[in-house]
Amino acid sequence: MYLLKEELSILYRKSKPCLNSVICNRALSGFTRPLARLIDQFEQLPGIGPRTAQRLALYLLRQPEETTQAFAKALISAREQVGQCKTCFHLSAEAECEICKNPTRNKELLCVVADSRDLLALERTREYKGVYHVLGGLISPMDGIGPELLEISSLINRLNSEETKEVILALTPSVEGDTTSLYLARLLRPFTKVTRIAYGLPVGSELEYADEVTLTRALEGRRSMD
Repeated sequence: MYLLKEELSILYRKSKPCLNSVICNRALSGFTRPLARLIDQFEQLPGIGPRTAQRLALYLLRQPEETTQAFAKALISAREQVGQCKTCFHLSAEAECEICKNPTRNKELLCVVADSRDLLALERTREYKGVYHVLGGLISPMDGIGPELLEISSLINRLNSEETKEVILALTPSVEGDTTSLYLARLLRPFTKVTRIAYGLPVGSELEYADEVTLTRALEGRRSMD
């Protein structure tokens, strides 16, 4: 019975008209093979669907040759030259990133983030003046990611060698983020003060549309009206 249902399901899917000719049959969609391959490459990027991939590919083809050559060279150059900062593990083309080399940054304040995207988001606020440590991910047993796969031992080494007075945990408010934050808090408390960024309501939002977890964290993160 189970096999029969599976066979009927397959036949049903095959009989349905395809809503996206780019995905179903690229050869019949009017794209020549080199262009189809280019669209395929764009589709592999996160957040890029078939239509956006098609627009990007066609846009590049309409540009002057020197523009597309510069784009290709920039991509290859970034892939070959960009690595990790030896101190904080942020993306860098040199041994140390610009933040770690900056003498005006407060080295006594260390903010821990999951990846470089979070670091860049905090930098856009122009409020944080300390340094960072990029873990390279979050603890996730379901995905086979344990503490040993993250830059946690290097974080401990930094605390032993640097005069850090406070570690700020700026990790995503998710199951993985909470797990990682709790693990790090217990691990780092013997070395220094450990805090976590507050989570709550975004600016301009309405209370009636907020979920229970967001409201709970907003209440827990309340502060005095000085």
